[in-house]
Amino acid sequence: MSRTYLRPTAFVDTPVDFDGQVARLAGGMMFFSAYEIITLADGKRTARIVPIDRFEPTASEAAIHARITSPRAPLTLGERIVRLDQPQVMGILNMTPDSFSDGGKHNADPAKAAAIGIDMAAAGAAIIDVGGESTRPGAPAVWEGDEVGRTQPVIQRLSAAGAAVSIDTRKASVMEAALSAGASMVNDVSALSFDTQALALMTRGTCPVVLMHSPDAAKSLHDGPVQADPLIETYDWLEARIEAVVAAGVDRARIIIDPGIGFGKSVAANLAIINGLSLFHGLGCPILLGASRKRFIGALSNEAPVADRLGGSVAVVLEGARQGVQILRVHDVPETVQALRIWRGLRDQALS
Repeated sequence: MSRTYLRPTAFVDTPVDFDGQVARLAGGMMFFSAYEIITLADGKRTARIVPIDRFEPTASEAAIHARITSPRAPLTLGERIVRLDQPQVMGILNMTPDSFSDGGKHNADPAKAAAIGIDMAAAGAAIIDVGGESTRPGAPAVWEGDEVGRTQPVIQRLSAAGAAVSIDTRKASVMEAALSAGASMVNDVSALSFDTQALALMTRGTCPVVLMHSPDAAKSLHDGPVQADPLIETYDWLEARIEAVVAAGVDRARIIIDPGIGFGKSVAANLAIINGLSLFHGLGCPILLGASRKRFIGALSNEAPVADRLGGSVAVVLEGARQGVQILRVHDVPETVQALRIWRGLRDQALS
């Protein structure tokens, strides 16, 4: 039995003068002129590059091609509409005492935290992602009541101020409390597999939901088998999870996917996934990339501490944008927004 995957590659600045030689990526600002066609057969992986004007797809390849090139619908987040034809920034607001990056910074003061979130929005973050439980390796579990107590007052303030808010949680009761407080999106690092009630809650609602990959999503997030082929195995896992969530009654148009950088993955695995991000467009859902300040950045920069990983974080964001990622989840909002504005200016100049 064999299986084929399509990874858009050979990106070009503009489609002008290249009729029939390029395709548009997910209805966005990026255009590609070739596919890397990856085939798995009898345990063997082969790949070849095929230019778009020589691409003669099989029926299954044509279906993947349609998902890769179809526009991603904008997100309706409360009163805000977030377009996905260009990369958008999601600002991280941790209401935790022990998150790996900014734990304890403002978790005891909801008003101060909300003000920081408003500053992120003013700096250009389209979405503020509020979390009340650390997901770093070895972090203790948090009682859902405490998680609600940490996040709900901040969400109420942010929502009242007009910000688009996402709740970063694995627990259905926390999701429900956040949505009632004004959140309009759910970001679940367990892909709705940790809490048996979370999927049922999402089937009753209409908000967008992020499904993130980790090798053992239902339990520890950071354990699980070592991936022999991180890019393909992550793709397959997300595809199966999307199908399960859709079968349960969640509209596919509401699903956003996250390959889970840093969750149960080695430095080499993280890099393989980032290098191959464009493959995930074949799932037909918007892509969220969260690599801000993560350990692999330190590993590649003389073990730089968390606070000194801005340059590496921005580098990963720009690589994600280059491959058509729609949502970039970051701690450093002003710097990331500035970098993406320059990236956008280069694209606009090329397209004009």
